[in-house]
Amino acid sequence: MKLIDLSHTVYSGLVTYKGLPAPLICDYLSRETSRANYEGGSEFQIGKIEMVTNTGTYIDCPFHRYADGKDLSEMELERFVDLPAIAIRIDPAQLAIASEAFKGFDLRGRAVLVHTNWSRHWDTSAYFENHPFITAGGAEYLRDQKVLLVGIESHNIDDTRTRNSRPVHSALLRAEIPIVEHLCNLDQLPDEGFTFSAVPPKFKGAGTFPVRAYGKVG
Repeated sequence: MKLIDLSHTVYSGLVTYKGLPAPLICDYLSRETSRANYEGGSEFQIGKIEMVTNTGTYIDCPFHRYADGKDLSEMELERFVDLPAIAIRIDPAQLAIASEAFKGFDLRGRAVLVHTNWSRHWDTSAYFENHPFITAGGAEYLRDQKVLLVGIESHNIDDTRTRNSRPVHSALLRAEIPIVEHLCNLDQLPDEGFTFSAVPPKFKGAGTFPVRAYGKVG
C-alpha cells in the first residue's frame, strides 16, 4: 500500500484565495514560557491559528453554499474516507472543462479528481488568473452520474472571471456532493485503482475547512 499526499502545506502568510486573509500561525504558549509550569526542564508549545476556513487544500460541504445544507459536523464520515476514485486527465491548456471530458468513464459511486497540473502555479500570482474550471454542464453531468465527490487541481472549481452564480458549487453541493479544491500531486496517482480521503474536523456551523487529502494505492 502506498499513500500519496495530495495537499499543499499551509504556513503563516500563505494566500490561498486572492482577497481573503492569509493565516496567522504562532505561539499561544511558547516553549520558553511554558518551562515555568513544569519541573525537570519539561517544555511544551501550544499553538494559535487565525484563518478563514478556505485555506490551503480544503473541502466544501453543502452549508458552504446553502444555509439549509449540511455543515461539516453533519456530513457522514463515510463521505470523506476511502472513496473509490478515478483521475481524469485534462490538457493543461484547457480552461473550460465541459461534460465531454467526463464521458466514457465509469464515474458512478466514485470520487472524481480532475488533474489539470494547475498546482504548478501554486503560491504565485499566476495561480489566481485564468485557471481551469468545470462548466455548468460538466457539473450537471457529474451530478447525474451520482459521483461521491469532485476534486480539482485548480484555484476554483467554478469560473471566477465574472460575478456569476457559481453553478458548479451550486449544482454539486445542492446534491450533497462535496468539493475539494487546491489539490496537488495528482500526477502521482494512477488513473484508477486507488481510493481518496479528505477528512475535515467536525465543526458545527462551518461548511469548509482544510483537509489532509491523500490517495491510497494498492
